[in-house]
Order: sequence, then structure tokens, then C-alpha cells
Amino acid sequence: MRTADRWKDYEVIDTSMGEKLERWGEYMLIRPDPQVIWKSPMSSPYWRNPNAHYHRSQKGGGEWEFFDLPSEWSIDYELPEGVSSLNNKAAHGDRLSFNLKPFAFKHTGLFPEQAANWDMFSTLIKNRISESGEAPKVLNLFAYTGGATLAAAAAGASVTHVDASKGMVTWARENAHLSGLSDAPVRWLVDDCRKFVEREIRRGNRYEAIIMDPPSYGRGPKGEIWKIEESIWPFVELCTELLSKAPLFFLINSYTTGLQPAVLSYMLNLSIKKKFGGTVSSDELGLPVSGSGLTLPCGASGIWIAK
Repeated sequence: MRTADRWKDYEVIDTSMGEKLERWGEYMLIRPDPQVIWKSPMSSPYWRNPNAHYHRSQKGGGEWEFFDLPSEWSIDYELPEGVSSLNNKAAHGDRLSFNLKPFAFKHTGLFPEQAANWDMFSTLIKNRISESGEAPKVLNLFAYTGGATLAAAAAGASVTHVDASKGMVTWARENAHLSGLSDAPVRWLVDDCRKFVEREIRRGNRYEAIIMDPPSYGRGPKGEIWKIEESIWPFVELCTELLSKAPLFFLINSYTTGLQPAVLSYMLNLSIKKKFGGTVSSDELGLPVSGSGLTLPCGASGIWIAK
């Protein structure tokens, strides 16, 4: 398991009975987590005095209960030493900033475990720039609020950010501004990911790296339906047509319990390694739990790397 263990502004304090107690900056949140099937002593006082608590409904969904939480706040993430380019040093040094706000389905606008991937591919990008002198082109699909986009841009890549939600793309641009990356070479696009990829293939555009973080289920701007078990394999095969003659990496994230790390490896081996060589690896992603010393599993991630 790869852990995102370098956070200073985020922490999983404890986990128990289907919930996790988290620190987001100075605010304490309790949110549901289906992986947490155990019961712990719940010794932290913040279990009884959080800033907000998301209650899951037995009928599906749920709602927030607020005690003392602003409508918006921000946290920072420090990038690994040496991976940040000049894109954001003038504003923030070697760190990314994220605007947070509680919204539907328990989310805050950030998946902290993805920092483990940001660190990994930022190093790949910096090494490629050092070798070739050119900024690799990175395509981020289902790009949400832009964590991976900002990490890639900060490392010096030219990024195309695609998400079907106009609100998410607007949020991602806010995060870019907070991170000092407003002028970084990023294209911000509201589009259905599959249709965008099909058009890029026809246009002859190519990318050195592709990142995708597909939802389990979703709809495009015009009602296009995405079901990951049915859609992910043909979509990965399609995306291989967008890789350049000198590709760098291809990263897939999955929160769907049915797609284990080995499944991601199998897809990447069949679709990309077979064509380009290189290496494939996959792991669970996790977050350290400070109260127990254990690691909370947070989905799977698979990556193909050119060499």
C-alpha cells in the first residue's frame, strides 16, 4: 500500500463504526467511510466536539450537521523537494493550495490520499523535462477540482484538464489561483471525457501522459451515462491512441471496490505495456491514522511508466 503520509494540513485522527474523524486544517470533520467496519475506543475528544458531521441516511445519501464550520476554507500541501518548477514559486514556494467546502455526498472537494500519486508523477515529469528540455503534455480526465492538474503543472507540465461538471472546473481554477498557478499552461475544459478523447484523436493531438480518475457512475453534460465496470476497459483502449511516440506514464485511479489493484494492472498490461513496453505497477492507496498507527485504505491506483 502506498500512503499519503506527508500532509501537514490534513490528518485522519481516528476511525470507528463506519466513520472517520479528520482534521482539515484547523477544522475537525466526521464523515462516513464504508471501509471502517471495526469499533475503536474513540478516545479523541473531537468525536464529541467536531466542527461538522456528515450523517448517512439509511435511505441513501445523507446530510451535513454543522456546529462551527465556515462555508469555505483552504489547506496547503507541500510538494516534494525539487519537483516544483518556477510556475508557482513566486507565489507560494513549493506548495499547492486547495479551497474546501462541504457539499453533497459527504465530500469537501479534495481526496487527500491522491497526494501519493502527485508526488510520484511530479518526479517523472521533472525527470523528463531534465532529459528532454521540453514540457510533457498531460491529459487529466474526470479531473474534479484539479489536484492532479495542479501537481503536474507545478512540476512543469502543460496540462489539459477535462471534467463534465462546469462547477468542478470553476473550483479547479480557483485552486490554481490559490496555488499561484493562474498563468500556468493549463487548458480548462468542460466536456464529456469520452467525446473529448474521440475528438482529440481525430485532430491528431497527442499527450505524453494521461491521468484518469473515473467515477463509478456519472453523466456527461448532455446526459451521457458512464458505468465504470462497462466503460473503463474500452475507454482505456481508446485513450492509448492519444499517447505520443514517447509517452511517459498512464495513471488510473479507482474508488470502486470491484476494481482491485490487480484489475488495473491487467488493463494497463494489455492495453499499454503490450504496445509501448515499460513497467506496470498497482497498489492500494491509504492514509495513516494517527490515533491507531494503522492505515486506512482509500481505493486503488495503477500506473504504467515508460521505463
